[in-house]
Amino acid sequence: MFLRSGFASLALAAAAALFILTVDVSIVRAASSDRPNIIFILADDQGFGDVGALNPDSKIPTPNIDRIAAEGMIFGDAHTSSSVCTPTRYSVLTGRYHWRTHLQKGVLGGFSKPLISPGRLTIASMLKSQGYKTAGIGKWHLGWDWPLKAGGTANDGGDFSKPYAKGWDVDYEGEIQNGPNDLGFDYFFGISASLDMPPYVFVRNRVPTEKATVVKAFNRKGPAGANFEAVDVLPKITDETVRFINDNADSDQPFFIYFPLNAPHTPIVPTDQWRGKSGINVYGDFTMQVDATVGQVLEALDKNNIADETLIVFTTDNGCSPAAKINELEAAGHDQNYIYRGHKADIYEGGHRVPFVVRWPGKVKPGSRTEHLIGQIDFLATAAEITGATIPADGAEDSVSFLSTMLGQADQPPRNSIISQSIGGQFAIRDGDWKLCLCPGSGGWSSPRPGRYDPSGMPPMQLYDLAADPGEQNNLIAEHPDRVAKMKAMLRKVIDDGRTTPGEKLANDTEIVMVKPLPAKPRAKAKR
Repeated sequence: MFLRSGFASLALAAAAALFILTVDVSIVRAASSDRPNIIFILADDQGFGDVGALNPDSKIPTPNIDRIAAEGMIFGDAHTSSSVCTPTRYSVLTGRYHWRTHLQKGVLGGFSKPLISPGRLTIASMLKSQGYKTAGIGKWHLGWDWPLKAGGTANDGGDFSKPYAKGWDVDYEGEIQNGPNDLGFDYFFGISASLDMPPYVFVRNRVPTEKATVVKAFNRKGPAGANFEAVDVLPKITDETVRFINDNADSDQPFFIYFPLNAPHTPIVPTDQWRGKSGINVYGDFTMQVDATVGQVLEALDKNNIADETLIVFTTDNGCSPAAKINELEAAGHDQNYIYRGHKADIYEGGHRVPFVVRWPGKVKPGSRTEHLIGQIDFLATAAEITGATIPADGAEDSVSFLSTMLGQADQPPRNSIISQSIGGQFAIRDGDWKLCLCPGSGGWSSPRPGRYDPSGMPPMQLYDLAADPGEQNNLIAEHPDRVAKMKAMLRKVIDDGRTTPGEKLANDTEIVMVKPLPAKPRAKAKR
């Protein structure tokens, strides 16, 4: 059902091979057209239709993202593993479906325990083993161990609906463990979670750049550094990324930058330079600032004469959020998720079909486009094939290289099936152009929203032919019972095997419930 491409598939046959995390100096060499620098930009809550190259009627200018597309390739059928951020980030970095972990729905908080287990292969540790210098700059949101003053580590249990009681017990001068620096990143600068989740401090490598001494609220109250302001985050992480490029442009090592942005996620805080620029609303302004961030990265590559030696990716962690005030966008004629139904949090395409554009001069044909099905989860295997890395038998177990597609050499897509989840943990599975949603509604925040409608009169699942119905309007479940049974069996096998690539079965971290219980009927309002 799933195929792993090229070098990585051969490597799996050598199950006894050891993956070495330390760098062998004999393989360290400068970036080249065959061993490029790699920059992976992950915007936050930006929809498919928010990129001009993907939406001809877009009302938000994105000239720099469009430049990547014009000078490289558009992937028109690219997907996140989830329609919210923490799960997506896990899958990007590990090449493993997030739902194989204990995180079965929702996201982590700012004081959460690490989601990535110690010793698990990441794209950073893999590239580091290949001689790359590695950096993570931006929003982490995968948990790490905050040290407490009295010993032990913080743990908000992923519940950020109320202030974390031990937020002031954290030792903000102590060293963070089991974070980016323990997962293959030589350097980290950024924030612990979404910018509306405390603590509000910058972290450089293992230590905050200042102690949390005051209370601030960017939607949620919590400990903050006195000098920390939400509006400064995107400019600061952009400056850090540009500095890293400048400092390493002439190095004898290729570099990898994982650049997860905090924007245009809430709080939606464009700088004064960008406020009012879109003529629509602050979300439009912030999205333009995201594009300008991409432009600063491209400019740094050009100024250092390393654009031809760099593979750059721009993508997003899920669809546009309702916090963008979608009604205002639509009133201006802007479709934030283009022709696709739903938005962030949903099982529908608008939740997890995302922009994905790449540029690799001399390798990827300028102005090209593919409709081959891929996932962000596949980038690890792709980078492994590019660099000749061996993927161990128990690593990147759901990642499939799309290198041949990217190079324009593939007649068939690298995969014909992929799995996505909504914020509530509802599954969807693709089989070619067919999509089965294992729930009756959105599974997220759009209508029909779980808990806000009576599902008893609806089919328990949804089947769509995306080739004929990309907007998911015509549920064909009654017409194709055999197909529904087949696709449910496919998903069951993927869950039970613990992997989707060739190899021995592996264990998931927890029991996986394939079909979630139907949402409760909404309560009737009490009469007064």
